[in-house]
Amino acid sequence: MTRTIRTSALSLLSLAFTFAAGDAAAVGTRQHVLDSLKTFEGGDLTGVSVASNGTVQAGLTLGALPVPDATSVWAALPLADGAVLLGTGSDGKAYRVQGGKATVAAETGTMAVSALTVGWNGEVVAGTFPEGALFRFAPGGATGKLQPFVKLPGAEDVWAVVFDDKTKSLYAATGPEGKIFRVAESGKVDEYFDSDEPHIVSLALAPDGSLLAGSSGEALLYRLKGPARAEVVFDFEGDDVRAIAVAPSGTVYAVANSYTETYKGLRPRDSGGPGGVPQPTKSLKPGKGQLYRFDPSGAAERMMRDDETHYVALALDDQGVPYVGTGAEGRVYTVDDSHVVRLVADTEERQIGAIAFGGAAGKGLLVGSDPCVVHAVTGVGGQDAVWTSKVLDGGMRAHFGRLEWRADGQLELQTRSGNTEKPDKTWSDWSPALAAPGDVKSPAARYVQVRARWAKDPKAVLREVVLAFVTDNARALVTSLSVGERPRSSTGSSVPESGGPMDEGSSKVKINWDTDNPDADKLRFRIFYKLLDGKDWYAIVPADEILTKSEYSWDVAGLPEGKYRVRVDASDELSNPPDRVTRHTLESTTVVLDTTAPVLDKVALRANRLSGVATDGASNIARIEMQLVGGSTWFPLFPTDGVLDEPSEAFDADVATLVPPAKPFVVVRAFDAAGNSITRTIAAGTP
Repeated sequence: MTRTIRTSALSLLSLAFTFAAGDAAAVGTRQHVLDSLKTFEGGDLTGVSVASNGTVQAGLTLGALPVPDATSVWAALPLADGAVLLGTGSDGKAYRVQGGKATVAAETGTMAVSALTVGWNGEVVAGTFPEGALFRFAPGGATGKLQPFVKLPGAEDVWAVVFDDKTKSLYAATGPEGKIFRVAESGKVDEYFDSDEPHIVSLALAPDGSLLAGSSGEALLYRLKGPARAEVVFDFEGDDVRAIAVAPSGTVYAVANSYTETYKGLRPRDSGGPGGVPQPTKSLKPGKGQLYRFDPSGAAERMMRDDETHYVALALDDQGVPYVGTGAEGRVYTVDDSHVVRLVADTEERQIGAIAFGGAAGKGLLVGSDPCVVHAVTGVGGQDAVWTSKVLDGGMRAHFGRLEWRADGQLELQTRSGNTEKPDKTWSDWSPALAAPGDVKSPAARYVQVRARWAKDPKAVLREVVLAFVTDNARALVTSLSVGERPRSSTGSSVPESGGPMDEGSSKVKINWDTDNPDADKLRFRIFYKLLDGKDWYAIVPADEILTKSEYSWDVAGLPEGKYRVRVDASDELSNPPDRVTRHTLESTTVVLDTTAPVLDKVALRANRLSGVATDGASNIARIEMQLVGGSTWFPLFPTDGVLDEPSEAFDADVATLVPPAKPFVVVRAFDAAGNSITRTIAAGTP
């Protein structure tokens, strides 16, 4: 899927690949060009990362530990003993991940464990939904099904919990009343903050002891310095502040999202869930995500934005660098102070439900959701680092030429090709590795992939890949041809509009045509005409004029009136050598050239009847109408046979309701089908 990621410092709008005929390349040669985040991402990243400045280099090396009984992940908590706890749904279990294994640490009997923190005496406190309850258990795990420690009054959803070790208080963010509760070790519950929002969905403690909170509804970031003492730090354009992370320096990072579908809090609602409980929903469209940074003084700076998915997870590594997990396509991004965005992981899961550093996370732990898979960061780059491009589509079968790349350091590149959109066993094997730019050995096919390996130089940086190709030369077809204006409906129906202004007659005739050009060759058109019964074709476009537009204005001045045919020839000679050129021709239906006005004869107004004959030498009479001299309205007149469909039309109409007793002058006007007109002014009783 195509993506648009923007930062405040640079734009990443580049093409996924480019069809380009280079000046120095052979005619008809095209190129797949990969040189940006948008073009480098979408394939497979193994131990590499892709940055917004158009570079691919060593990145995260990930393990994969499935958690088969968990459908989704809401929270991850590193523990002091080296384990990581995961809060999961839809059976409300907490899993302990350690030593490459995932075991059940606690069962709450709720729908989901949505929040985790370490609380009093090192115990784990879990928040759940939809009961709005808190549970406590030992970090090593619990025995049997847990009973709630407290149920928070009026709460259905506990979205976040945080423990203040200085005051020994636990804070819980809840919905649907948008409250924060303060909980003591004894189980005493105080209402700490009652917002005007439906949900408070994220919490974090600042170094100065204040509490940061993010809402769902108006996407507000609050700072609380005591009970009910809240100030709004920032009002985001969006629907929620999904996550907050605070560095030891006091720098605050916050993720805000906008959604296109209905959400309650952060979780999409599935109408089939019990009591409207949030369920994993694949059909909802992803939203749009933003990551902001606030320095210790409170100054805001947007670090990155993704218009094609919202952000779900946020965590800071031990250097204070932010990592963000997406709500679609299971990707993880990071961004540096220069606003260079880097895609560091692209998993197979639908989204990244949680990110953790510390404990078993060590170098980092990414948890994919739907299905639940734990990806421990085992290292950075290395000799096994491999970047595989997205599948590149030539549009039709292509013959591949030279593969070139720019890199700092030594890399090996390979290709494979096939005729299915997704690589399968019918594709070719990966070609022998190229240590330097050279000719591609993969067989001709519509689709191709490029792969780069860092085996010889783990510190190498890939900056650009260009693959030249030439497609089979498919003949372009002229699929339709119109000469002159035809009656059209302005109402959207299939019936042409009746009445309205007539097009004025002109010596210029519009010629328009459509083409089917499957290989996107640059086309040259030639146009010819002949008399309907003639044998010889005559050029309309001069021989030295290269016409590439699919329209032309034909000057017919000087040509005798009559019936003609027009022909359009299409050629791809501008994109192919002579032995590969293809051509196609399409003739028009009968074209009537008419540049002279019709004749009005025997026009008379007697006894309130207006009569006469309108005649044209080349085309049919299209309209007859009358107007009072000095009036502003034309009134249509029908011919005596009821239909305007012949070169000569007689009319005899009762105009008593139009002509007053004073019997003034009247004006009669007739149009032919080409828009030429004639006007006659007569008085009552005058032939």
